[in-house]
Amino acid sequence: MLCWFCPKAARGGCRFCGRGLCEDHARFGPYLLQVHRSEVRGRAEGLVVEDALQCGTCRPRPQPVPMPELD
Repeated sequence: MLCWFCPKAARGGCRFCGRGLCEDHARFGPYLLQVHRSEVRGRAEGLVVEDALQCGTCRPRPQPVPMPELD
């Protein structure tokens, strides 16, 4: 697979959209893996990876998208 931005070989894929990225175009940022309710604290907590590979082109939505057809 080639990098989305240049003809170099991709070293990985964006965690959000899957675009291939070489080492020059790779960016890193947080990715939420899981949300669970803490029995001790009584609130929702998230398990986050701090340095997930990101392309910087895709724009993950900041809020969840309703899917009533799955209810």
